[in-house]
Amino acid sequence: MLNRLFCLILLVLISSLNSEVFTGLDQMLTPQELEKLSGKRIAIMTNQTGVTRNGKSIIDALHAKAHLFKIVKLFAPEHGLNGQAYASELISDSTGPYGIPVISLHGKTRRATPEMLKGIDIILYDIQDIGSRSYTYISSLFYLMEEAAKQKIKIIVLDRPNPINGVTIDGPMLQNDFRSFVGYINIPYCHGMTIGELARFFNAEYNIQCSLEVIPMKAGKEE
Repeated sequence: MLNRLFCLILLVLISSLNSEVFTGLDQMLTPQELEKLSGKRIAIMTNQTGVTRNGKSIIDALHAKAHLFKIVKLFAPEHGLNGQAYASELISDSTGPYGIPVISLHGKTRRATPEMLKGIDIILYDIQDIGSRSYTYISSLFYLMEEAAKQKIKIIVLDRPNPINGVTIDGPMLQNDFRSFVGYINIPYCHGMTIGELARFFNAEYNIQCSLEVIPMKAGKEE
């Protein structure tokens, strides 16, 4: 019995070593997912972590499909679109790749205004989380979901792994007296969720009523 169990565990481990993880972005680039963007005016909130499994940025990858839809804006979080700004540094709006306007959500405002959201049908969010509450990127997602809900704009979150893992939940909950942009949501310090799971949690726990879709990750082999 023990020998059989050991063999089963060994087979699972070997199988996992031979499999690969396809992120939400990798999945978004499949024909069936791209169909959801057909004819839409889309915005992308991302930074240097929004890349495919082959290291191609989400901006480049989606611009290559621009005959299907139109990328009208890019939203940049703390540290900017390329992650080169210092912590807490205020970032101005700019022009990004392919002449697409870059709207800073860590400058004169941290919330997207109705004017910033004008002319957008769908917002894609693709930023790697670190698995910890003290990260402004998840606060930016929360703010964006709230503002998008007011304007009835759909948000699609492209899921990525929790780099700590999806099991460890540790540390205290947030005390309201210490609530800030660095720690905004009342979750354990190590929350154990992916960015997609966090988005679903925000929507349900805080009743944001955002039109939300999460493109999940997939384990397997490249076809």
